[in-house]
Amino acid sequence: MATGHNGLTYADAGVDIDAGNALVDRIKPAAKATNRPGTMGGLGGFGALFDLKAAGYNDPVLVAATDGVGTKLRIAIDTGHVDTIGIDLVAMCVNDLVCQGAEPLFFLDYFATGKLQVDEATRIITGIAKGCADSGCALIGGETAEMPGMYHKGDFDLAGFAVGAMERGGELPRDVQEGDILLGLASNGVHSNGYSFVRKVVELSGLGWDAPSPFSEGTLGQALLTPTRLYVKQALAAVRAGGVHGLAHITGGGLTENPPRVLPEGLACEIDLSSWTLPPVFRWLATTANMSEPELLKTFNCGIGMIAVVAEDRAEALTALLRAEGETVTRLGRIVKGQGVIYQGKLL
Repeated sequence: MATGHNGLTYADAGVDIDAGNALVDRIKPAAKATNRPGTMGGLGGFGALFDLKAAGYNDPVLVAATDGVGTKLRIAIDTGHVDTIGIDLVAMCVNDLVCQGAEPLFFLDYFATGKLQVDEATRIITGIAKGCADSGCALIGGETAEMPGMYHKGDFDLAGFAVGAMERGGELPRDVQEGDILLGLASNGVHSNGYSFVRKVVELSGLGWDAPSPFSEGTLGQALLTPTRLYVKQALAAVRAGGVHGLAHITGGGLTENPPRVLPEGLACEIDLSSWTLPPVFRWLATTANMSEPELLKTFNCGIGMIAVVAEDRAEALTALLRAEGETVTRLGRIVKGQGVIYQGKLL
């Protein structure tokens, strides 16, 4: 073993253990603020504990989801606007969990970079904690990996892991039938899918991230980093009120590919494209790229971030409930015999 002042240290290899410890200390208050019934202990252990009985479950079924935010990260890195990308990470996981009928309980993150910048990492993980708090789940652990030689300077990657629960027999979808009504919950932008295409369109436009946004206030980069909406608390309120037969999170594959995932064989979603107005960001993307309507519909959410399939006799009551929860709700159409998605009308 080498001795003396010239011995090689881990820091010499590019890994700063002290910086990692400093980050854990920085983010402990943000993580603690996400505590909920069932949370046990805090950050720093070899594993994270959660008490299902303390969370109120008698005969629970666990549901797990993992996801990332794709190349939306590239825009966050290039612009330095990293404060909300953690919300996207949480949303991509917990919005999927609720589609199974599950309440998100806890979340773990994986943050990897070539050189740990404590201030930047704190901003990112604080965003993750906000997403957790806003969706009612606890941030109970995670991993920060400093990996020199694996990432270019300034680059980082994120992944998220969420676990939820429901009482046995409460899973979705269930009882979807002909005549059910489709209620669309508004998105607030592109969310976190299709960003390889978005970045290509921006390149075609010749605009930089700091250019004024052609479809909204602020810069183009800021507009495209609008965080994915969290639908958890609103969707769970509707499920608990009764009459929700299925939920579809509109992610990769857009409106064309996602709603059929909740349908039994022989049924289709009939959607009236004229029932809502296409948000300006999608019109700009479609015009700039000369996209066809079918291509737009199978690439992006087009302004609808979640679809609830509900019993016809509960549609009005659930619409009122969701609006009271702050949702913009559109009656998109209904379940009919057929396959996939059947579109009527044109996007306005």
